[in-house]
Amino acid sequence: MTQIPTTMSAMILTGHGGLEMYEWRTDWPVPQPGPEEVLIKVGACGLNNTDVNTRSGWYSKAVTEATTGGGYADVNEEDPTWGGAPITFPRIQGADAVGTVVALGEGADPAMLGKRVMVDGWQRDWSDPTNFDKARYFGSELDGGFAEYTKAPQRGVQVVDSPLSDAELATFQCSYTTAEGMLARANVTAEDTVLVPGASGGVGGAVVQLAKLRGARVIAMASEAKHGEVALLNPDRILPRAPDNLKAALDGEKVTVVADVVGGPYWPNLIDVLERGGRYTISGAIAGPMVDLDLRTLYLRDLTFTGSTVVPLNVFPDVVRYIEQGQLKPLVAATFPLSELPAAQQAFIDKRHTGNIVVIP
Repeated sequence: MTQIPTTMSAMILTGHGGLEMYEWRTDWPVPQPGPEEVLIKVGACGLNNTDVNTRSGWYSKAVTEATTGGGYADVNEEDPTWGGAPITFPRIQGADAVGTVVALGEGADPAMLGKRVMVDGWQRDWSDPTNFDKARYFGSELDGGFAEYTKAPQRGVQVVDSPLSDAELATFQCSYTTAEGMLARANVTAEDTVLVPGASGGVGGAVVQLAKLRGARVIAMASEAKHGEVALLNPDRILPRAPDNLKAALDGEKVTVVADVVGGPYWPNLIDVLERGGRYTISGAIAGPMVDLDLRTLYLRDLTFTGSTVVPLNVFPDVVRYIEQGQLKPLVAATFPLSELPAAQQAFIDKRHTGNIVVIP
């Protein structure tokens, strides 16, 4: 029987603001698993934009600028999280936790003990699991994986059988469920050509791989310094990050789907290259949430726009199945000790990397 300590090291978010709002603690109480919950010794936890946006308060409608990772002067306290709801502090963030089940709450399945698991970012109300309004995000509405131990409902984790390391597995959950949710909303099939802005990022790289699994033709967009790394994901073509003339750069390619997490001032160019009847799907706006749209383009070209946040129940199990089948390639850009999370998050914000950054407790 593994001896569980009473205290642990954890990175605590104390409020909205800059990186100074993180506090490193070595005396934080180890969480106690409740009924049908499991306690997980965290092996690694990936970083993602949700961590940055929640810390900074970027989700608040009071903020109209691009994601910078710093604190914002005006943040509405009633809507600073992905769900447009307040957040309570202190909070342990970290949505992409991977680790080993070391203790069980009452009623949890004994077979879970000792299993390596990935935590689902979307924690459901299991009495009403398809109600998106009742979904909570791991590391946002409840404590996450930026700690030595975390807990989750046993139905909110997936046992994973893979030769990949914990750090490699920690690159998948948020990025790949987000990407798969976008592709599902846009009904992407082998008949499509998908344009992927920001293909060097975690979600963008996931879109490239998952769209290829669906048989689609994929055109990636990334800064030219990152083309070599993006090529490892096997897109059909790679374009510069923001060509002056996107139509000319496409050289006659007919784009049926744009899968975007970038937004910002370049956005109208993406919409203008969509074919009649094309689909635009979005799950982020790192270059800025405010964009210009000519409504005539939308209705005269019969376009469909879909937003994607809470994903269907099957998406996370599907991603884990792809991992176990060896169909997805992890891209670990860097690993940091958990105690150096502020430095890791600054590297994440700087976006000089390709893939995902991971912290190790």
